[in-house]
Amino acid sequence: MNMKHKVEEIVSRVKSDKDFSEKFKKNPAAAIETVTGVNLPDDQVNAMIAGVRAKLTTEKAGELIGSFKKLF
Repeated sequence: MNMKHKVEEIVSRVKSDKDFSEKFKKNPAAAIETVTGVNLPDDQVNAMIAGVRAKLTTEKAGELIGSFKKLF
């Protein structure tokens, strides 16, 4: 399984599916297992959770910077 590809898939789904987004917020491990279809070891699940959260945070920061640039 390509972890980077799965993280991208999960990020996309969090952004496009409100129900999945809520599920990820409440229980990220269960949400990830929904996408992967397998019960992953804790270290892999935790790495994916961290990757998804980092990607979402980075994208939100980029959006904020873009908004500030429009002001100037």
